[in-house]
Formats: sequence, structure tokens, C-alpha cells
Amino acid sequence: MKVDAALSGELHEVPARARALEEAGYDGLMSIETAHDPFLPLVLAAEHTDRIELMTGIAVAFARTPMPLANLGHDLNAYSKGRFILGLGSQIRPHITKRFSMPWSSPARRMREMVLAMRAIWDCWHRGEKLDFRGEFYTHTLMTPFFTPTDTEYGPPKVYLAAVGPQMAEVAGEVADGIICHGFTTERYVREVTEPSVARGLAKAGRKREDFTFSCPVFVVTGDDESSFAKSRQLIRQQIAFYGSTPAYKGVLDLHGWGDLQRELNVMSKQGKWVEMAELVDDEMLTTFAVVAERPEAIAQAVKTRYGSLLDRVSGAYLQANPERERQLLSAFRNA
Repeated sequence: MKVDAALSGELHEVPARARALEEAGYDGLMSIETAHDPFLPLVLAAEHTDRIELMTGIAVAFARTPMPLANLGHDLNAYSKGRFILGLGSQIRPHITKRFSMPWSSPARRMREMVLAMRAIWDCWHRGEKLDFRGEFYTHTLMTPFFTPTDTEYGPPKVYLAAVGPQMAEVAGEVADGIICHGFTTERYVREVTEPSVARGLAKAGRKREDFTFSCPVFVVTGDDESSFAKSRQLIRQQIAFYGSTPAYKGVLDLHGWGDLQRELNVMSKQGKWVEMAELVDDEMLTTFAVVAERPEAIAQAVKTRYGSLLDRVSGAYLQANPERERQLLSAFRNA
């Protein structure tokens, strides 16, 4: 099981952080598209590291079109000497239409076509094939030598797709190299919904499970003492409540018989009752969504016990706290 760590979006912090995480032995660095661009930190990380993989976890796909994503993916993979993974997610309709001012429709079909369009562009650049992609959402038919990269030694990057619902998971299995399960997931949901959906996609593409990577940012509750444990527990309750209020994630709650809670959380979110929402996440729900370890040194075994047969790589907020803790936690994962 590979273990990934998150990079800060603050660019001045990236070089030292990236070097420290590589020295500690982490397998990958993830840059997340929240308050900052997800690609710029990885340029700095590539410059200041030699081994560690670099991944957007995630970049918002529908905020862009296939051509700029193909450029970014190619350039980062070339500059990092083959270490870049392009992790993409669809986001949800309000963010795409109201924050990014971009079109939204049929997200699973659109994502499938976006990845296929990028692969057509990369085939043009790396294999000399004529660019002639004509789809429902994207059309790319023009490429001249002036716009064709020549630094093609390391080929195109791997592509991972973030998915919650079965349709997007199936698309990931069909056209991507891996899936990034949402943190708002459970072991049962991965086994009963995500895995079978990915398997259908892999079958369409004539590929096997070993050709594909399952990745997930795992919710973790732990602490060095009673106070920090309580703080961690409250934070994760709030995260679960926040994600649970989103209609697109209702299917996870439905599987466990908590579907009615989604509507209640959604109403409260529109009223701005973020703190009160966390009170609806009881202990059963908390331990279903999160790995709870009373001491940090127990995290690795707890994660592997729950997800060892399901996930190929994991990340989590508590997996990086300070340099010494990072080394201790990673050592625990290696030895668990």
C-alpha cells in the first residue's frame, strides 16, 4: 500500500515540504484544487525532488477543456521525468456553472470523453497520429508542429478519476489508470458499489484489476491525548456532515440506511448551521466513515485492517503532522 501526503497551496512552503516528505519516504505528493491552483505547487515539487510521485488530487476537470489539461499533464510529466499523475474530478453543478462559469451536463459521459480527447491529443504528440477527435462535447482536429511538444521522452501521464457514484466509477475503470475514491466513502460502499462498477469498466476496456489503482483519502480520528483526540473527532464529524449534505453523495448514505439524514443536513447547510450539523453524526456513523485509533501509532494497522484488500494507495490529514511524526507514521505503515 502506497502512502501519499498533501502539499500546501502556499508556494513558498512547497520546496522544503516536498523535500522533507520525499526524505521521509512517502510515495506521493498530492496537490488539491481548493483556494489555490493545483498545478503550480507540483512544478516546484518536481524541481526539488527526485523520486516521489506527484499528483493532482484533484484538479477540477470541467473548469478546463481537454487541450489545456493535455498540455499541463504533458509538461508536468516531462519536467518530473515521468512522475506526474493527473487526478481529475468533476466537482458538482453549482461550482462548475456558478464558480467557474463553465457548462455542465451528463458528467460521466463528459468525463469519459474528456479523457479520451486528452489521450487522442497525447497520441498525436507522442505517436505522431493525426489529431481527429470528434465527440459529443469536445472536438479537436487541429494540431501543427508549432504547437506540438518535442520533449516526449517520458510519454503522457497516468490519469486517475475521482468518483463517488457507480457511473463515474465505471468510466474510471474503462478509460483511466486509477480511481480516487472520495473521503466520504465506507468500506462497504467500496466493496458493494465502487469495485463492481470499476470492474465493469475494466471489462469494457479488456483490462484487469492489476492494471488499475484504487486510491483514497481516508478519514482518520486520533490524537496524542484526550484533548487532541476530541478535537480530531469533532473535526471529522463536521467533515462527514458537510459532505453528507451534498445530494450527489446521498447514495453512500442510502446504502447504510441513512438517506433521510442527507435531506436534513442539506436544509441545515442552507441555514448555515455548520456546527449543529456535526451533532447529527453519531458514533456509529463516525466509525463507519472514519478509521478511529485512540493513539496515532495505531493508525497504520487500523487503516490496513479496514482497507488493505481494497486500496493500493492512501492519504489522510493525520498522516502529516510534523516531520518526526511523519517518519513514525510512515514507518508504521511499512511495518504493519
